[in-house]
Amino acid sequence: MFRKVEIVRNSQIWTSWTCKTLLCEPFPKAERIDMSQWEVFSVTVILSRVGVLPDGREVAVKRLFLNTRQWADQFFNEVNLISQVRHKNLVKLLGCSVDGPESLLVYEYYFNKSLDHLIFDENQAKLLDWQKRIDIIQGVAEGLRYLHEESEIRIIHRDIKPSNILLDDKFKPKITDFGLARSFTEDQTHLSTGIAGTLGYMSPEYLVHGHLTEKADIYSFGVLVLEIMTGQRCNNGVGAKPGQNFLAKIWSHYKAKKIGKIIDRSFYEDAMEDDMLHVVHVALLCTQATPCFRPTMAKVVELLRSHKDQIDVFPTEPPFLDVPASEILGEGSHLLSPPSFSGSSGNLFYG
Repeated sequence: MFRKVEIVRNSQIWTSWTCKTLLCEPFPKAERIDMSQWEVFSVTVILSRVGVLPDGREVAVKRLFLNTRQWADQFFNEVNLISQVRHKNLVKLLGCSVDGPESLLVYEYYFNKSLDHLIFDENQAKLLDWQKRIDIIQGVAEGLRYLHEESEIRIIHRDIKPSNILLDDKFKPKITDFGLARSFTEDQTHLSTGIAGTLGYMSPEYLVHGHLTEKADIYSFGVLVLEIMTGQRCNNGVGAKPGQNFLAKIWSHYKAKKIGKIIDRSFYEDAMEDDMLHVVHVALLCTQATPCFRPTMAKVVELLRSHKDQIDVFPTEPPFLDVPASEILGEGSHLLSPPSFSGSSGNLFYG
């Protein structure tokens, strides 16, 4: 017997249907979901973003219209991958539904929404002092280290950016949105794949050649860290040259040792300038143009925890792309991810 999932909008019943939904335990580890493993799951979704379980717990609900093969593949890809990983810095999937006019992914609700809501807002940015920011950076690094090196399957996320980092009530980070993620075996050195992700965060070797390794995530992580430190977006809208002005400006100030011109003034402290420079240094190691020069995520975690005087490796120049990605890929390209999974702004949970 199935319960109804009621979708509520502005206190009115918006739509409803009967569904089967996969519960968190146990998850079938198969290429496709084994329908015999599915159980009843009930959730009321308010404003299409935040849901309430029958026991009163709030959950985050990701709504998807699976009207193309690509989006359906990404939905099942996300369920299969996230169900096989467990880490304090990854979102926890509670359930999903594929019945009805929409498909739903149900996650734990995170009180402070996504990181982009805070770091790019002049008033909200004040909520994140230096300690909170470094904790977020270290947490994301540990989550990526787990995906790359410690989980049962090697996973490349492919879309690390502020809107895909959720924050709980204590501002602890949780990596989300595994729709574009890819897994591969230990004996594979790289994947050659179609390009999907968000402009400004994609490494040059992946953006231009579709050459995918963990170093693509490391590049994205470096850009993310620089956004956290500067409070500026790496790519300011359609037609911008991804990463060019952003990375070039930071690199120029870094070489001149003008750290005060890099750091967001909402949390800048003179006494912590050396520590802040240390984090910028690590981020620039991650955004080097040559993939093999970028550290592994295990090394990044180690560097972030180390004293600033213990780093004896200096970054080479980051890439400065001279043309928009649309010209590299060709006009009308459909290789970038659909906006419902990873648009350039916003988050599917929190807008």
